[in-house]
Amino acid sequence: MLDDNTKAQVRAYLERLVRPIELAASLDDSKSAQDMRSLLDDLSGLSDKVAVRFDGQDQRTPSFSIGTPGEAHRIRFAGLPMGHEFTSLILALLQSGGYPPKVEADLIERVKQLSGPLNFEIYVSLECHNCPDVVQALNLMAALNPQVTCTMIEGSLYRAEVEAKNILAVPMVFLNGELFGQGRMALEEILAKVGAGDTAQAAAQLDAKAPFDVLVVGGGPAGAAAAIYAARKGIRTGVVAERFGGQVLDTLAIENFISVSHTEGPRLAAALEQHVKEYGVDIMNMQRVEALLPGEKLHEVKMAGGGALRAKTVVLATGARWREMNVPGENQYRGKGVAYCPHCDGPLFKGKRVAVIGGGNSGIEAAIDLAGIVGHVTVLEFADTLRADAVLQEKLASLPNVKVIKSALTTEVLGDGNKVTGLTYTDRTTNASHRVELDGIFVQIGLLPNTDFLKGTVNLSKYGEIEVDAKCQTSAAGVFAAGDCTTVPYKQIVIAMGEGAKASLSAFDHLIRSST
Repeated sequence: MLDDNTKAQVRAYLERLVRPIELAASLDDSKSAQDMRSLLDDLSGLSDKVAVRFDGQDQRTPSFSIGTPGEAHRIRFAGLPMGHEFTSLILALLQSGGYPPKVEADLIERVKQLSGPLNFEIYVSLECHNCPDVVQALNLMAALNPQVTCTMIEGSLYRAEVEAKNILAVPMVFLNGELFGQGRMALEEILAKVGAGDTAQAAAQLDAKAPFDVLVVGGGPAGAAAAIYAARKGIRTGVVAERFGGQVLDTLAIENFISVSHTEGPRLAAALEQHVKEYGVDIMNMQRVEALLPGEKLHEVKMAGGGALRAKTVVLATGARWREMNVPGENQYRGKGVAYCPHCDGPLFKGKRVAVIGGGNSGIEAAIDLAGIVGHVTVLEFADTLRADAVLQEKLASLPNVKVIKSALTTEVLGDGNKVTGLTYTDRTTNASHRVELDGIFVQIGLLPNTDFLKGTVNLSKYGEIEVDAKCQTSAAGVFAAGDCTTVPYKQIVIAMGEGAKASLSAFDHLIRSST
């Protein structure tokens, strides 16, 4: 199952096992079960601390569990954890074998204090780049706490379950049989949702922090660059972010980042965070800012969960989010056929009819990817021409199962109460209304800046972007901004990083001038 190069890498990882582990498989006669048996045989042959048995009695076949011999296993993979989930498998092996996780000590303690039982089931697709983070967080909880179990379920392998639970988006997490959450969730967020941790204490800890010289709001490329450039000046620097990595976490292939021919969003986000940590920056993750209160000497940044931070200068790098259609039915059927990530959720619509809303690069790329999975793709573009690059349009035109409708204004998402059944649109040239029968709708119509909390505080454009000058200065003295949340054109990672560095240098210059 594993090639020689992969075996060599896994063997090196398994040398870190502190204690023996056991793999217990529940198999049937399927091809997937044969592949799973081959994978488990490979793993057991790479370390004398890994044993495998094939007498499992789990109701899901094929599946296998990981645990300590003689104890109940708490981590299970119902499906073959390859592709994006291979890292989840390796980490589960190491953590079950006593290898210490690379997680902050306070988070480990919060996991250990959880009371249960907490039985998590997470439905994934192997093509989903958001799923592994959630699988790894839940597996870690199961490895550390006997009251927690986690089962990863490959949606394409257990389609009957997926259809019975009407799962049309991944990752989808159930806790003790009830829906717990959907989409990317960090360990901190999961712990907060299960009630671990004292929110009042967390707010007090924020209030107690000394003022920062530079406080960066946002943990995407712009925020990371700003933090690094500030910290290199030897000044007190902090980053407060709702999720470190920002929108990059939702990006799959990145092929235009100069000097790096190919990478993936989550990998780049992890590298950014690691680089920031190397400079001793105070990172406050999973914190949503609700207000900025500029002051003459200190600015105050208030958190939605309570508490506030103070800083001599602030760099706003809050990024952007997917733009919504804002039509009836969109919110009702979000996660029930309305999706925003074709890479993650596309496999759930295998052989079905879907629509892509948007004819720009992201929309046409999504349509091309989906065409290889689903039965038929309908592209709806508001304008009378597609806006995507010519090479993408040529590729799209070569696909037999794609239809493009231009001058189309989507007016409503239709459903039966449980899932999407279609949509209606108006032909802008004739004003006629049409209905399209569909199973899924992928919205790809651009971005909205995350600046709602800044209205009335700094000047915003008519599109909600923060207005900045050539030095990234906003209308508030000592408050700077960078990246996709600003009026700077071309929303690209490399541009956001450059603007973040510029904003930080401008903040440092402001500090020098204001101290004299």
